[in-house]
Amino acid sequence: MAKERRKDNKRAVLRTGELQRSNGTYSYNWYDINGKRHFVYGKTLEELRIKELDVTKKTVNGYKYSYEMYVRNSLGKKKIDVIKKTDVRRFYNTLADERGLAATTLESVQSVIHQLFDMAIDDGYIAVNPSSNVLKEIKKAHSYKTEQKHGLTISEQNLFLSFLKKRAVYRHWYPIFAIMIGSGLRVGEITGLRWCDIDMDEGVIDVNHNLVCVSHRDPGGKSYSYLECHSPKTKASIRKVPMMGFVKEAFEMQREYLEDAGLKCNAQVDGYTDFIFLNKDGNTLHQGTLNKALKRIIRDCNDTEF
Repeated sequence: MAKERRKDNKRAVLRTGELQRSNGTYSYNWYDINGKRHFVYGKTLEELRIKELDVTKKTVNGYKYSYEMYVRNSLGKKKIDVIKKTDVRRFYNTLADERGLAATTLESVQSVIHQLFDMAIDDGYIAVNPSSNVLKEIKKAHSYKTEQKHGLTISEQNLFLSFLKKRAVYRHWYPIFAIMIGSGLRVGEITGLRWCDIDMDEGVIDVNHNLVCVSHRDPGGKSYSYLECHSPKTKASIRKVPMMGFVKEAFEMQREYLEDAGLKCNAQVDGYTDFIFLNKDGNTLHQGTLNKALKRIIRDCNDTEF
């Protein structure tokens, strides 16, 4: 018996990767050439599918780039039915040793050629995929290591926050980073916070949405980005977070900073406004803004003697 296709609340058939969310909007998830999962969102199914076309074009362009840049003039010159595992191993060693490719770039190349060999198997040209497990061997032989992410220790947190408080040029960044450290809120959750989402008397943060910066490319090839407010992906993400003492103090500092600077929120995103964290123009912050600020802060913090 054939499996019934998933449908939205208007009975439209959803494609693989598409999902209608609890608030009626739509999402689509896909994996890029490096195997990293991504999401795009749309208020309607029509809007989502326009974005899906853009995603498909980017993915295809990524595969084309990797093939043209690294495969065509080397392994790509051989007939696919005569390529052996030793040929693939030699190819990867050349990319790693002579061209100095990083592990992530090698993974992009592997994604391209592995799929080509799989297609050749399906069409009966070859019996086995000669690229299977080769990259794993190469990465081990070249001591490629996956970068491990580590949280800040207590002393590192204290050093970081102390630096922000002491340096006048960075003092206005203290509240948002202190709240992130003390509450565990994600970037999109904290940048999307409004004053009505916090209860200073009860000492509680109501997490009920997040702010997302969406990248897009128009038919003419021009790239731009815009902000959207989304409901959390899971019910567990809708929660109330208690404020630690220094977190509550940070919210009070942020309110004083806005009043002293004469800043008021000018941003309105999907009906949400009165955001807590603003730039000098009264618009809301987003992940890109915080990333740039954090890089400058870490650079200067590392250069400072304590």
